[in-house]
Amino acid sequence: MWKEIAVLIRKEVTLEWRQKYALNGILLYVVSAVFITYLSVGAKSGTLSIPTWNAIYWIIILFSSVNAVAKSFVQEHQGRQLYYYMIASPEAIILSKIIYNTGLTLILALLGYSVFSVILGNPVQDQPLFLLNLVLGAVGFSASLTMVSGIASKAGNNATLMAILSFPVIIPILLMAIRISKNALDGLDWCVSADKLLSLLAINAIVGATGYILFPYLWKS
Repeated sequence: MWKEIAVLIRKEVTLEWRQKYALNGILLYVVSAVFITYLSVGAKSGTLSIPTWNAIYWIIILFSSVNAVAKSFVQEHQGRQLYYYMIASPEAIILSKIIYNTGLTLILALLGYSVFSVILGNPVQDQPLFLLNLVLGAVGFSASLTMVSGIASKAGNNATLMAILSFPVIIPILLMAIRISKNALDGLDWCVSADKLLSLLAINAIVGATGYILFPYLWKS
């Protein structure tokens, strides 16, 4: 199965490289959103507070992740899905999508963090905790949105359905990520964030396991 996953990830990278406009559009969205924030919410005059910095950062990362992951199954037409059905297991397909989307989401998060640091300043006191939080948040976003994207693709790529289904799953992940990053911004000890890190890790594990177990039934339909 791991050979299938490696081949499918290579396929995803190849398709993304051929369709550079999609990735470039997402990257442009991240950079332009940060620059608009700089011009509009007082950051230009140096009055941007730490909670505002934290909230705006995660809002931008959330919407850029949705735009990046939503096309996981949307870009796969029916004939290509039938071909995948014959040559690869559904477990390999969903795991390859989650792994690839995690990498893509993490790249967007790190890019947003870099742009934020350059344009809006970097108030983060605990860099390792903040970066660990980014990794866990990227895994949670990609796992939940990938599964929801697969469900929406079976319902005619209904964007409204994807928004409704992803909302209950994304909110707990987003709340945990915001609280952990706030602790990292304040430079608090890791023990303060230990329970939140474990909660975020547990949510990611539950979402990933649920997708792994249920996706084969969805794929057969």
